[in-house]
Amino acid sequence: MYPKLFEIPFVHLPVWSYGLMLVIGFLCAVALIRRLSRDITADPELITSAALYALIAGLFGARLFYVIHYWDRFSSEPLSVFAIWRGGLELLGGVVLAVAVIILYLRRHKLPVRQYLDILAVGLLLALGFGRIGCFLRGCCYGKPTNLPWAVRFPYASDPYRGQINPNPARNRPDPYLRLPDEFFEFYTTDTGYSQLLKPYEQLTDPQKQLVDQGPYRPLLIHPTQLYSSANALACSAILYLFWRRSRKAQKSRKTGALFTRPGSTFAFMFIIYGFTRFFLEFLRDDNPYEIDRLTISQLIGFALIAFGAALMALFHKIKPPPAKTKN
Repeated sequence: MYPKLFEIPFVHLPVWSYGLMLVIGFLCAVALIRRLSRDITADPELITSAALYALIAGLFGARLFYVIHYWDRFSSEPLSVFAIWRGGLELLGGVVLAVAVIILYLRRHKLPVRQYLDILAVGLLLALGFGRIGCFLRGCCYGKPTNLPWAVRFPYASDPYRGQINPNPARNRPDPYLRLPDEFFEFYTTDTGYSQLLKPYEQLTDPQKQLVDQGPYRPLLIHPTQLYSSANALACSAILYLFWRRSRKAQKSRKTGALFTRPGSTFAFMFIIYGFTRFFLEFLRDDNPYEIDRLTISQLIGFALIAFGAALMALFHKIKPPPAKTKN
């Protein structure tokens, strides 16, 4: 677990693993999008410009969603909203705003929106694959306990460990997986009574460190759901690429009457395939609260994504395709 990789010398600004993996994923996605768009544009710099605008919008959206989601952490210090170097990004917010900016950019430059959205879908899932590796390094989006051979163990005081030592009524779990003695906590008073805070590892005694390193209070093995999600995103990106190639071949040969070959179909399919796989991956995660009938908000969003993708697919199939444009 490496939430902070290193500090930039002299200025002492931390480089967070999650943000770095997002940037790496963005650069890989831009390279792929530029390559796939060669036969529909004569100016690849338009794609680079669109990508840069999308990166700025994506960072802003990711930060905005995080601040909204965890506003209680910023309410006492509003200016900390701008302290992005401290960490705090949510990928979904970045994707939503980045896609909106790209659509506006394409329309402004009178580029074939649906054809570019198809290519964007392949790139987005590629970027997501890298972003989920950042989740693994940061320790968020963690999984349920398991004894599978590839299970992982996050350290003491990490988010997964805090989830294991505390009850979670939001997931119908009244008792913790591990019941730590009071000596591992610091207690303080609040307006509503007493509250507890897990002691930092450095403040533990040597016997206590032994108990959490090798003893009965050692962090439990859990599913590496972040890596599952990364592998899923990369596999979905590959599937979308094959789907896009089939669609492009049909468009070039003017055989767009075939099912799911109209421009925009790959973009629509992205919502279907990601919503479907995310729904089942969520069963292995242990962080998101239940919302309705033991379903998390991500699973409910998954249903909505599938329905939205299916509606887009049907809509794009009815729209007459534009004349084929190729690079001069």
